[in-house]
Amino acid sequence: MNDFRDARMLVTGASGKLGTAVLNELAKGGAKNVMAGSRDPARITASAAQKVRLDFDDAASMEAAFRGVDRLLIISTDALDEPGKRGRQHRAAVEAAARAGVGHILYTSMTNPGPESLIPFAPDHRSTEVAIGATGLPHTILRNNWYHDNLLFSLPQLLASGQWFTSAGAGRVGYVARSDCAAAAAGALLTKGGSATHDITGPAALTVEEVAAVVNAAFGKSIKVVQVSDDDLAAGMRAPRFPNR
Repeated sequence: MNDFRDARMLVTGASGKLGTAVLNELAKGGAKNVMAGSRDPARITASAAQKVRLDFDDAASMEAAFRGVDRLLIISTDALDEPGKRGRQHRAAVEAAARAGVGHILYTSMTNPGPESLIPFAPDHRSTEVAIGATGLPHTILRNNWYHDNLLFSLPQLLASGQWFTSAGAGRVGYVARSDCAAAAAGALLTKGGSATHDITGPAALTVEEVAAVVNAAFGKSIKVVQVSDDDLAAGMRAPRFPNR
């Protein structure tokens, strides 16, 4: 497990929730030479050997941060405000890492990012994976499934209304804890191995109805799942209040 405790590591997105969790896992794992990179190093709360400014839109900051790095974890950014921006940021980071001679690149991707995916940001991850492979450097792709932590944002409204509007139909999601994804990333940073792609997912793929059943059991509620069309769901999200049905 701890073959790389002395390696020089860099975790990007270190002020975010996943980056913070990865840094904490590395500290528990005995990593001794860890750098934490962020556009605003002052926002980094996890302990690390060194905090560095790192901006995927700033080539000079990447050149300085990546120099001498043995193992680099590129955490996907949250730049979803402009189509294609996140993919460009990721590819810029990959190219900078290759120029710097980074020893091993690790990247947090998503489950099934292939061209068949209907998820709008799948191309960002797909193009990043391709760019990493094109460097010829050893690499590890961590395809994280959807965080179950994200459900917490909608749960208060669902519990209050008693209705869960969805267009997912019989679709299933292998929800996984962000903390488990962080542990997997830290383990990959610390573990010796060649290039590989890993699916980081939960123990079961659940429908919305099955998730609702878990919520109902936990809170003693009876949330009703209401299946609607994609267009109706989008209209409801844009409206001040989803219409009663």
